[in-house]
Amino acid sequence: MTDIIIIGGGVIGLMTARELIRSGARVLILERQMIGRESSWAGGGILSPLYPWRAVEPILQLWLPSHAEYPKLAETLHRRTGIDPEWRKSGLLIADCENVHLAETWCESYGIAYERPDLARFRELEPAVQFMPSSPIFLPDIAQVRNPRLLRALQSELLADGVQISEHRTVTEIAVDGSKITHINAGNETYSADQYVITAGAWSGTMSDRFFSVPRLDVEPVKGQMIVFSAEPELLRHMVLSRDHYLIPRKDGKILAGSTLEHSGFDKSTTESARDELAEFAYAVLPALRACSIEKHWAGLRPGSPRGIPYIGRHPEIQNLHFNCGHFRNGFAMAPASARLLADLLFARTSELSPEPYSLTAEH
Repeated sequence: MTDIIIIGGGVIGLMTARELIRSGARVLILERQMIGRESSWAGGGILSPLYPWRAVEPILQLWLPSHAEYPKLAETLHRRTGIDPEWRKSGLLIADCENVHLAETWCESYGIAYERPDLARFRELEPAVQFMPSSPIFLPDIAQVRNPRLLRALQSELLADGVQISEHRTVTEIAVDGSKITHINAGNETYSADQYVITAGAWSGTMSDRFFSVPRLDVEPVKGQMIVFSAEPELLRHMVLSRDHYLIPRKDGKILAGSTLEHSGFDKSTTESARDELAEFAYAVLPALRACSIEKHWAGLRPGSPRGIPYIGRHPEIQNLHFNCGHFRNGFAMAPASARLLADLLFARTSELSPEPYSLTAEH
């Protein structure tokens, strides 16, 4: 017996399941491939919008409580599963703050610690970074997680708590009778539940178009390519952002360089041009990386939405169908609060957040 079926097993689906089962529901997750192996696996795990003062208010309203929750979430997952998500407050060093006054005012308005380092202080923060910054700003409290480890920890905890997970289950039919879903077919099996939640990432828009007439969810795949270098720990101490590209140092010394923004449908292939672009960016920022090998090059499909505002809420015509999708580049950064808002709406609870900006019928 299942109370709620979640379609999609990325970070949003897993965090949604966690919130729902902690509210007493019986939950089944259906995933078209393997749990967490799409955009959630491919990203960098930065727990903040890249230039946070550029983010619109609905994104910030999901990010701020999620930002505050992550230390406890990571500690709980590590303790319960033995898997360390590697939450690290490594700080975000932005080398090219295009509007210093706006950034400072934003940080002060939202209580985000910041520092305006001069060149000497910049070199102190990152001795191996050799390029000349333009109006840098340092956000010391911005953290990261190692996304594959967080996903594995979430999956392990959910299984221990009784969540059912079925992988390689592509949905082929969603049967609607009047204003309710009666059952779905996936992987040659039929499933039914009281409620259904679509958290299918980049596939959420096409799924909605295929099975439901209205509204149209403006969620489309946006490819991002990344590379990772094998380096020594502490070669890079903080996350560094410049010209919309970034370097992320992991605990074991690996350094991620990302990422591209490509509108190429559901094509996940990698390209030499993107590899070269990312490598040249990394070498310009951190010349020591020229002596390090590129260990891997991969691509993922983000769930792009017009302004990055996710769709969180009930379908306007189908009473037992909800969506939690369209987080674009900030799925990890917004996941805890997004999951809580979805649960509040599904269980008709009072939410700390206004749900209107995320409604399926709101202008995104």
